Amino acid sequence: MPSQIITPRGRAAVLAVASVVAVGAACRSPEPAPNAARTVTIYVSTDRVFSEPVLRDYEQQSGVRVNAVYDTEETKSTGLANRLIAEKQRPQADVFWSNEPVRTLVLKARDVLAPYRSPSAEGIPAALVDPDGYWTGFSARIRVIAYNTKLVKPEEAPQSVFDLADPQWRGQVAIADPRFGSTSFHVAALYALAGDEKMDEFFRRLKANGVRVVDGNSVVRDLVARGEVKVGLTDTDDVNVAIEDRQPIGMVLPDKEGLGVPVMPNMVSLITNAPHPEEGRRLIDYLLSKDVERGLAQSEAVQIPLHAGVPGPKNIPAIETFKPMTLDYAKAASRVEDVTSRLATILGL
Repeated sequence: MPSQIITPRGRAAVLAVASVVAVGAACRSPEPAPNAARTVTIYVSTDRVFSEPVLRDYEQQSGVRVNAVYDTEETKSTGLANRLIAEKQRPQADVFWSNEPVRTLVLKARDVLAPYRSPSAEGIPAALVDPDGYWTGFSARIRVIAYNTKLVKPEEAPQSVFDLADPQWRGQVAIADPRFGSTSFHVAALYALAGDEKMDEFFRRLKANGVRVVDGNSVVRDLVARGEVKVGLTDTDDVNVAIEDRQPIGMVLPDKEGLGVPVMPNMVSLITNAPHPEEGRRLIDYLLSKDVERGLAQSEAVQIPLHAGVPGPKNIPAIETFKPMTLDYAKAASRVEDVTSRLATILGL
């Protein structure tokens, strides 16, 4: 497993997630320690600070050694998806845990994924479960517009993604590189729903307006919190970290009156010809459990549970209080390569 520096805030988040997830295991008998005889390998694009304690808890409960490979902030989901495609003839992973839908759909189209219908998926909305069984959604995040509360009044904050190209925000907008991670999902979804002509024109205006394209959503958050830009596109978990730190940041759920708010579930899938398919299925069952959704909701990840009856996170509006974007994930996934190529040209990436 690659080494990674975890900040003090990161250590606190690890402990917070671990303590919450452990609640569900508190009444069980002690489990055997992990051993090399039982192993499962999972590729993970969800932030390591949130996903690692979930996987370590599974190790302790099951006695199965979890070999986790994590993606980087700059290439979220893209790097691991490309690795899975490259390894297709000789798979090394058993499970893929993606932090956004698009790359999972690309992998399904490339025949990298195997069908598995987990009993733990019962109660998750049908729209977030692949009818063919190749992926299951859980614990969602929301794409939001973050704004600096010292520089922007709530009533003056942009209410739509398209507002970011207005002249009043010239030089004051930051976005993560749209070729990667949750931003790639967001732009592919917008192209699928709004059409090429409208979206090309929007990004040309955004470029002319001096948008700052940075290495990740957390960088967007930090720029907004420091006042280096007034607004930016990022994710709920990133904004929540700043809110909990009492930084001057607020968020708007964009396009509530238009295309709808972009909701991004995590997705988990079994890999075709996985080295340890049975252990992979058991790990998927665990990840789709209510205990894991409860833990992710109550941690700094503030992810929205998809199982009914699981309490939602603080600081984040309940999913029934807004209009989610109605999206054909497969259609969005089919646009990823074309959209990222178009944006590389338009934004000069």
